[in-house]
Amino acid sequence: MSRREIREQIFKILFRAEFYTGEELDDQLELSVGSIEAPEEDIAYIKNKTADICRHLDEIDALINAHAEKWKTGRMAKAELAIIRLAVYEMNYEKEIPVFVAINEAVVLAKRYGDERGPGFVNGILAKLLPQTADE
Repeated sequence: MSRREIREQIFKILFRAEFYTGEELDDQLELSVGSIEAPEEDIAYIKNKTADICRHLDEIDALINAHAEKWKTGRMAKAELAIIRLAVYEMNYEKEIPVFVAINEAVVLAKRYGDERGPGFVNGILAKLLPQTADE
């Protein structure tokens, strides 16, 4: 799988996670990962990255809420929220992914899965996070 396809699978799992809590969430994550047809190493990467994002959700949401004026995570459309969470994770926890790649890939996902204003919204929120994530 390409990195873009892997990122898309992670987005889909994060989106589904919005509708489950507790033990249900763990079961749903396992079902979601189990339905992906890909090499074992890609499945492991998807599973590990998704689990790590879920472990950091409180920190990710706090960062988003601190910079998203009038659009706290509770008010965001679920698709855009999952996309933003994935990008914020990549911008802050995966240093091998350049910040601008994470943003660009988020906008690509928003064009495909968000509403007509989704790409601009996602780009705007992530742009506000740039000074906190850029190395210089």
